[in-house]
Amino acid sequence: MSLFRIDRWRRGLWSDLVPLIGVAMLLIAAVISGLLYYAAQQVDANSARQQQGLVSVVVQQALDRVPHDQESVTVWNEAVERVRGTPDPDWLDANLGVWMHTYFGHDRAYILNPAGTAIYAMVDGHRAAPTDYEEVRPVTAPLLQELRDKLGHSVMDKASNPTIRSTGALDLALIGGHPAVVSLKPIISEDGSIQQAPGAYYVHVAIRYLDGRFARNLSSRYLHSAVSFSVGDARPDRHHISYPLMNRSGQTLGSFIWRPMLPGQRMLREIVPVLAASLLFVAAVIALLLFRLRQERLQLEASEAQAQHLAFHDSLTGLPNRALFNDRLDHTLAGLKRGQERLAVLYLDLDRFKEVNDTLGHPGGDELIRQVAARLCEEVRAGDTVARLGGDEFGIIQTGVSSPGDVETLCARVIETVVRPVAIMGSEAFVGISIGSALAPTDGQDRTELLRKADIALYNAKEEGRGRFALFQESMDATVQIRRRVERELREALASGVGLTVFFQPLFSVQQDAVSGVEALVRWQHPQRGLLSPATFIPIAEETGLIEPLGLWVLEHACAAAVGWPITTLAVNVSAVQLRNSKFPQQVLAILARTGFDAKRLELEVTETAIVKGAERSRAALDALRSAGIRIALDDFGTGYSSLSHLRDFAVDRVKIDRSFVTGLAQSPDRTAFVQAIVDLAQATGLKVTAEGVETAEQRATLSDIGCTDLQGYLLSRPLSRMDTDRLFASKALPDQSVA
Repeated sequence: MSLFRIDRWRRGLWSDLVPLIGVAMLLIAAVISGLLYYAAQQVDANSARQQQGLVSVVVQQALDRVPHDQESVTVWNEAVERVRGTPDPDWLDANLGVWMHTYFGHDRAYILNPAGTAIYAMVDGHRAAPTDYEEVRPVTAPLLQELRDKLGHSVMDKASNPTIRSTGALDLALIGGHPAVVSLKPIISEDGSIQQAPGAYYVHVAIRYLDGRFARNLSSRYLHSAVSFSVGDARPDRHHISYPLMNRSGQTLGSFIWRPMLPGQRMLREIVPVLAASLLFVAAVIALLLFRLRQERLQLEASEAQAQHLAFHDSLTGLPNRALFNDRLDHTLAGLKRGQERLAVLYLDLDRFKEVNDTLGHPGGDELIRQVAARLCEEVRAGDTVARLGGDEFGIIQTGVSSPGDVETLCARVIETVVRPVAIMGSEAFVGISIGSALAPTDGQDRTELLRKADIALYNAKEEGRGRFALFQESMDATVQIRRRVERELREALASGVGLTVFFQPLFSVQQDAVSGVEALVRWQHPQRGLLSPATFIPIAEETGLIEPLGLWVLEHACAAAVGWPITTLAVNVSAVQLRNSKFPQQVLAILARTGFDAKRLELEVTETAIVKGAERSRAALDALRSAGIRIALDDFGTGYSSLSHLRDFAVDRVKIDRSFVTGLAQSPDRTAFVQAIVDLAQATGLKVTAEGVETAEQRATLSDIGCTDLQGYLLSRPLSRMDTDRLFASKALPDQSVA
C-alpha cells in the first residue's frame, strides 16, 4: 500500500470515528453529571448529619461541664460554714457567685437555704437581689424537689457518672427566653467532717445560657456559620438545618438553626462550569485531537528536558551539579583516550565563606554563591565546564590544555576575579578562593583518580594559605598522613614544651620612624621538618582543640620575654575559641601576674570574625580585658564581611589592615581608596592603624601618606628570635633579616 493510500485511510478512519467519539463523550458527560449530582447530595446529607451530631456533642459537653464547675466550690468545707447563719455577700461573690461568671462563664447563680429560699443571687456577673430568684423558681422547683429526694438516699453519686463527686439535678430549660443549662448542687463537706442533717443542705443553682456567647463559640469553633436559636418548634427553610433542644421530659424548647457547610454543592459549583465548558467545546476538542496529541508529545519532551536539566543542574546558580560534572568528565576523558588533547580538572573552595554566611545569613550567602558562580563562568572558555559541587565548592573541566601553564593562567585569573569585593545587601563582602588541579592524561585517565588528586592539590593549596592554587604533584599524596602526624607531634610538643618557640616581629611607628612594639608569633622547631610557621599547624590546632593551651603558652612566654624591653606594645594573637571562653580574661590576668608584665603594654589581636561569632560572650570578654587596661586590636580588617559598624559596636584601640590590601596597593586605586576609608574612620574615632605585609618602599611611602600610624612587614623586619630581639633593643639596630 502506498504512503498516499495509507494517509487517506487514516483520514477516513478519523472521519468515521469523530461522530462516534462525540456521541460517546456526550453519554459519558451525562453519566458523569448524574453521578456527580447524586454524590453531591449524599455528601451534603452526610455533612448535615455530622454537623447535627457535633452540635449534640457540644450541648452534652455543656450539660456535663456545668455540674463539674459547681463541684469546684460546692464540695468544700469552708463553703458549708460560710453559707450558714449570716453569709458574707463579698465572700459569696468571690467564690460562689460572681466568680462563677468570671471564671466559668455562668450567667446566673443562686444559693438556696434548706427552706428553698434564695439568700444570694448573681445575674450576668453582678450581685442581684435574692428576690430575682422568683423568675426561675418555676423551672428550678421540680429540680429542687428531685434533688431533695436524691439527698435522702446519698449525698455522693458515683453510679450515674464516675466523674461526678456529688448528687445533683440537671435539665435544660428556657430562662427569660434563653435556652439554658440549669444545674442544682448541694453544698457539702469535702471530707465529711461537717455533719449535715438530711434536709438541712444549702443548694447552689447554676444557669448557663446556650445562646449568645455559647452560640457564637459554637459558630466560630465548629460550624463556621452564624448560629441562631429559635424558641418553639422551628421549621428552617431549605437553606438551613436545625438541631432541636429538648429537656428531659421530651419537650422541645427550641432549635439551633444555621446554614450548613455543603461540600457537595461547593464541589458542583466548581465542577459544573468546567463540565459545561467541556461539553461546549467537545466538537473543537475532537477536531483538534491530533493537534493536541502532537502538542502534548512536544510538551512531554519539554518536561522531560526540564526534569533532566533540574536533575543535572544546581538550583541556586543554574550551573551543572556534581552528577553532570562527573558525566561530562567521563565523556571528555573518553575523548582523550581517542587521541584528543589534554584536559585539567580544577577543584575550587571559597575561603572565609562560612564567616560571611554567618554574618549575612543564608540569603546573603546564597547571593555570594551566585555572584561567584557568574564570575567563574566569565573566566572560562565556551567548551569548558563550571559546576557547583555543593556548599561553597566548585569544579571546572578545562579542555584544550596544551601545558600546565594554561592551567596556572586560568587559576590566577579565577583567584583575581574572586577576591574583588562582592556587593551584598548594601555592604561589601570579601572572600578568597583556593584551587587544586590535576591534569589528564599526565595524572591519570580515570575520573575517580583525577578527582582524588585534584582534591589533594586543593588541600595542599589551602595548607599553604588563602587565595592560592596548586597543581597536583606526586609528593602531595602523602599530605594526609603528614597532617595526622603533625597533629600527634603537636600534642606531644605542647605536653613536653619542647620544640615550640616564640618569635617577635617589630612594629614601626611612622611618626617616630622607630620600633614601638613587637608582635608575638609562635613557631615550632620540628625535629624532622625544622622551623615551622603557624600556617602549618595553627589550623590543625584550631580543629583539634589545641588552640587554647597553645595560645596561653604563647602569651605567657611572650610576656616573660618582653617584660624588660623598651616597648609600649606587645601584640599577641587571640583565637575565636579563646575569646568565647568565659574564663579567658582571668587566664590572661593570671599570666600577667606571674610574669610581672604591665597590662597597659599588652595588646591582644582578635579577628573580626572572632568577635562576631558569639558576639555577647566576645563583648563580655573584651570589656573585662579593657577594664584591666589591656588594649584590643582588630586584626585582618578588610577580609571576610567588612562591617565598619564593628569598630563602633566593639571597643577596640587599633585596626590592622590585612596584608592582602597592602599587596599591589600602588597599582590598585580601589585598594588605596579602601585603605584610605579605613584610616579616615579610625582617625575619626581615635584609633591607631597598623598596615601589615609591607614589603616595598613604595608601599611604605603610600601607607605613610595615607595616614597609617604603624607599619609592619618584611621590608622593615622579619620575625626575630628572642635572642635577636634582645640584641635589637640592646644595640638599637636591626640584625640580619635572613632568619624566621
